[in-house]
Amino acid sequence: MSHRAYVKTAAAEALCRTGADRLWRVPAPERALVLGYHRVVEDGTRAGSSVPAMTIRTSTLERQLDELGRCFRFVTLDELAAGLESGRTAGRPVVAVTFDDGYRDVYEHALPLLRRKGIPGAVFVVTDLVGTEGLLRHDRLYLLLSRAFAQPPAARSRLGHVLRGLGWRVPILEGGEDGPPGNAYGALRALLEAAPAAHLERLMDELVRVVGPFEPRPELQVLDWDMVRALHRAGFTVGSHTCTHVLLTREGPERVRIELAASRRRLEGELGSPIRHLAYPDGRFDEAVIGAAADAGYAFAYTTCQHRDRRRPLLTISRRLLWEDSCRAAGGGFSPSLLRCQVQGVFDVARRCRQEHESSPAARLEPLPA
Repeated sequence: MSHRAYVKTAAAEALCRTGADRLWRVPAPERALVLGYHRVVEDGTRAGSSVPAMTIRTSTLERQLDELGRCFRFVTLDELAAGLESGRTAGRPVVAVTFDDGYRDVYEHALPLLRRKGIPGAVFVVTDLVGTEGLLRHDRLYLLLSRAFAQPPAARSRLGHVLRGLGWRVPILEGGEDGPPGNAYGALRALLEAAPAAHLERLMDELVRVVGPFEPRPELQVLDWDMVRALHRAGFTVGSHTCTHVLLTREGPERVRIELAASRRRLEGELGSPIRHLAYPDGRFDEAVIGAAADAGYAFAYTTCQHRDRRRPLLTISRRLLWEDSCRAAGGGFSPSLLRCQVQGVFDVARRCRQEHESSPAARLEPLPA
């Protein structure tokens, strides 16, 4: 474990032992916590092909939920949102459990666990992928970049130059043999933050030509419609995660409108009930995206940062994203103190929101920072 992990663990333990962690508690009008997860894998399963920070084992998820159950009351997303809408703050703080992207293992592993413990859940699905064998864009790009970074430094450098000749600047691939090693996840984040979806699809076509296709990854498949309906019948709140999981702040107004409105219509048609909840892909939003979400008929929308829109706070409800290592102590075990500090926002003071929330940038590919 890194020196930073030891410092973070020690700080969390000290804060919780002295009760100082309570200084960061969410203010009274916001006595509600929304948790965000992605993939839920069986114990002993390694993340493997998954993007880092997107998997959690069932046993770790259970420990996190058990610990939170000591302080919070688990509610459906509808109940939590209704409380925020009405401004009710009396009683025990509440928490809702959500899962992004609609991976199949939410049905296979999360549903049985939550049902056994009597905890409601919510899932945000990418409607164009439901019932197909297609993978989410970030998974496909990560698999291709992983193949690229598995090559020797000289080969990676050649790949970087090939892409640059096509108008794609990926500095993390362009260094010489003595340059910084970089990693697939760093390149993935840089690309996702810089380019609209259409550009990324063309880039992946070029990557396939250079490094070859990746093998089928059934563990990364998403739900089919029978599974979505089964989750809905089991009490899960089902919400939209757009049609194709584009980062809405990188797309033009018409694409944003279609992604939001068409996904909501599809879900309502498949489930026969109103869809009121939206999770912004990667939590990214700005003023234009919030307006489009309101126009599409969503009553509640969820982010991954602490920024709130004063005029429409219910369309910028923050969540705490957790995964396998988010509460792992420096010694390797589960740390209740780290979990408490995570959900109470203790570490937020050391983080800076990287998003631009004021205006929507033009959908364009820009040179990526080194």
